[in-house]
Amino acid sequence: MDGTIAIRPSDRKVLLNIVKTAGTHEQRLRAHILLLLDDGYAWATIADVLFTSSSTINRWRRRFLEGGIAAVIDAPGRRRDSCFAALWVALVIYWVTTRTPRDYGFYRSRWTCGTVATLLREDHGVRVSRETVRRGLRKHGLVYRRPRPVLGPKDPQRSRKLRRIRALLRHLPPDEMAVFQDEVDINTNPKIGSMWMRRGQQAEVVTPGNNIKRYLAGSLNWRTGELILTEGRRRNADLFLAHLDELRRRYRCFRIIHVICDNAAFHTPDRCRKVKDYLQRWGHRIQLHFLPTYAPDTNPIERVWWHLHEEITRNHRCQTMDELLELVMGWLQLAPNFEIEPSTYKTLHAA
Repeated sequence: MDGTIAIRPSDRKVLLNIVKTAGTHEQRLRAHILLLLDDGYAWATIADVLFTSSSTINRWRRRFLEGGIAAVIDAPGRRRDSCFAALWVALVIYWVTTRTPRDYGFYRSRWTCGTVATLLREDHGVRVSRETVRRGLRKHGLVYRRPRPVLGPKDPQRSRKLRRIRALLRHLPPDEMAVFQDEVDINTNPKIGSMWMRRGQQAEVVTPGNNIKRYLAGSLNWRTGELILTEGRRRNADLFLAHLDELRRRYRCFRIIHVICDNAAFHTPDRCRKVKDYLQRWGHRIQLHFLPTYAPDTNPIERVWWHLHEEITRNHRCQTMDELLELVMGWLQLAPNFEIEPSTYKTLHAA
């Protein structure tokens, strides 16, 4: 008789999680036995490696064949943890970190403790409260917080474009300059961020009502980290070209200024006639280089904008745009030179 078993990939991940997080030797032993049987190891080998007996191996193998992974996790006659069995916690951790409620027939897009408790009760007959689920997850290092958004699409030419930019920076002549360029919006309606408040009381951030916007076009000097800014009322080609004029004035001593920017329509001469005409006149001084699409992580100035929002514009109390811009410019002047941070260019060093 074949003594092996076949475990579904999803159940195998649960068992591997049990091996890492289960609190007792007995719990880890069950998961180890099933995983080794799934890998095709002989019973004698498993018994020698895990210091167990063939009868123990057969017991958990039989339980698995009769009732699946649930029969092993919720073994009858075994003492559970005081509130929430560690083996069930391992299963829940697998759900909330790798799956969505829709995978289990819910309409919800996010897990809540109540959704987890419902799934445990309806699919596995385990009755626990929402608070028990919450305590079990927190005990094993999980927290409920806002995730970081990342772009899904990827530029198929990302590697090639980054190699060209790295080569440009690596071999940049002394009489040429390279900058990373981008725009940022400043709003009188503040971005909302986390802050300290009393438990049970939600703090308030007063907004002026009518949102007023200004835009800053900025360039980060590759060699020194100097930030050059141009203010405008609209984020368009006029602001971009005004900023290029500012770069030409500030860097008169450099023969060529290489401007590395994203693929916004008003940056590209193929899609913007104003930029095309500008480069026909000033192409001997200004050369544009384009980052991969869907890749804000490859532009170091994005990190400057992140710090600007995190330290100044989130939860701000300014009632007028003039007051807000004064704060923004004051903060930028405190540290006029920024470090080139992204790991994309970690093998290169700004001089």
